[in-house]
Amino acid sequence: MAEQDITFTSDGLTLTGTISTPDGLAANEKRPTFMVLHGFGSTRHAGNVQTPCAMLNKLGYVTLRFDFRGCGTSEGEHGRLICMEQVSDVKNALTFLQQHPHVDPDRIAVAGSSFGAAVAVYTAGTDTRVAACISASGWGNGALKFEGQHGDNYPRFLKMLEEGRAYKAQHGTSMIVDRYDIVPIPEKLRTHVLKGSISKMPVDTAQSMFDFTAEDVIADIAPRPVLLMHSAVDSVTPTEQTIRMFERSQAPTELHLFSGTDHFMFAEKNRRVHEVVTAWLRDFFPVSGEAVGIAALDEHH
Repeated sequence: MAEQDITFTSDGLTLTGTISTPDGLAANEKRPTFMVLHGFGSTRHAGNVQTPCAMLNKLGYVTLRFDFRGCGTSEGEHGRLICMEQVSDVKNALTFLQQHPHVDPDRIAVAGSSFGAAVAVYTAGTDTRVAACISASGWGNGALKFEGQHGDNYPRFLKMLEEGRAYKAQHGTSMIVDRYDIVPIPEKLRTHVLKGSISKMPVDTAQSMFDFTAEDVIADIAPRPVLLMHSAVDSVTPTEQTIRMFERSQAPTELHLFSGTDHFMFAEKNRRVHEVVTAWLRDFFPVSGEAVGIAALDEHH
């Protein structure tokens, strides 16, 4: 595997990333490629990004992992994550990848975990250049996601959004809040939050996630293949979020729920997750040859 740090432009901002090419790649050979998106306030160096990239590289795919605007070493207002702006980043990354000498421009897929999964689904649903999509521990309806995440504290979360709108109307700038007031993560899982991840964010980030509904566009991905994965018991994002997306999708979409793993399923290096992804890739988005799974599938609705 060879790695190359790159930059590309997204809406006038310079974003930083890393392209990894698999071993055995011929000089002029083009391969199917995955963009692997990082989670909430994280970077391309997170375990939930590096682990699937390494797996995909071993299977023969080219990968791109990059820092969203405002994250890591990319340009942009630090800590400002606005979902539709991240969608734009992915679309601009795709445009960049289509020019790469080792990338098959018609076979570029997107994968993501949690926040990155929601962005992946929305991008695939609104850009037909995306050839396939993998969502791990993702969400499709921001308001319902937050209600499930915050539980009894949901009214306090809604009050934070209201106070944020009032603060911006009065001061013209966004109120800054703690990342865990937006997305609560149990202490036992915070070791998976990459050191140096963003800890303070504008409340506009919470509002943008609240308004984000990837489930509205997931049906538009068909007939391109989608793999939806979630832990059966997720301590961060409610499992029903991925089930809702499956119910609104069209074939060929697969749903897999896993026991024995939690929200950071890629970083946890769960063996069954690896096996399911490998089998799905072989049938629906193989490195070479035609996909065999699509024509054989019946409608799942």
